[in-house]
Amino acid sequence: MLVPAYAATIHKSQGSEYPAIVIPLLIQHYPMLQRNLLYTGVTRGKRLVVLVGQKKAIAIAVRNVAGRRRCSKLRDRLMLKPMANADHGAVEW
Repeated sequence: MLVPAYAATIHKSQGSEYPAIVIPLLIQHYPMLQRNLLYTGVTRGKRLVVLVGQKKAIAIAVRNVAGRRRCSKLRDRLMLKPMANADHGAVEW
C-alpha cells in the first residue's frame, strides 16, 4: 500500500519527530555529510529510520565533526566598541 509522504530538510525537522524517516546519503552531497546533520536526522525518527545511499557516504558523515565555519564577522562586531556620533547623537559601529 502506498501512502502520501512529504519531504523536509533536516534543518526544518529540528525539534520535530516523525513515525518513519528516510535519509539519502550520497558522496555527491559531500558538503552535507556532517556528523551533526546525520545525528539530527536519525533522531527525528520515532519507530523507523532508513539510510539510503553509499556506505562510504555514511562513513564520511560519521567522521566529519568539523562542520563549516560561518563567516558572519559576528565576533569582530562584538569585539568593537561603539563610537558616539557627535553630529547625530547616534551610536556607530
